Amino acid sequence: MAIGFTVNGKDVSVEAEADTPLLWVLREDLALTGTKFGCGIAACGACSVHVDGQITRSCSVPVSDIAGKAVTTIEGLKSNDGTLHAVQQAWIDAQVPQCGYCQSGQIMAAVALIKQAGRPSEAQIDEAMTNICRCGTYPRIRDAILAATGQAAAAAVQGEA
Repeated sequence: MAIGFTVNGKDVSVEAEADTPLLWVLREDLALTGTKFGCGIAACGACSVHVDGQITRSCSVPVSDIAGKAVTTIEGLKSNDGTLHAVQQAWIDAQVPQCGYCQSGQIMAAVALIKQAGRPSEAQIDEAMTNICRCGTYPRIRDAILAATGQAAAAAVQGEA
């Protein structure tokens, strides 16, 4: 069946079974491989994307549920001129990734959190960032989110106290 939606600002139409997970349509049909497969049960967050601005674990969403909606993947965060999103740049500056596998989902979750909370506190970050990182880069993830929201100096001062 043909299913139309928007991905990273571009209208697309894909031929897929209605129950095909969005993740596989993104990766296999649209060649957007930044979104990763982790667990397949929406537990780990490696497959996180935004659907109509809301964080969504794409491994558990049938593509038929996406018809007419707007999807943003990690590839869609950069501006048209190639400038990285503030969160992507903060990830680089804080040297967040170790293995890097979960990081696109982590970044998508962080962008959604910042969109919702503006300047989240450390407690809000810890509560909202439920994606799993097997390498344990959670402190660097928190630092990058604080830096992306202009709170890096405050976090450094608190850490020294």
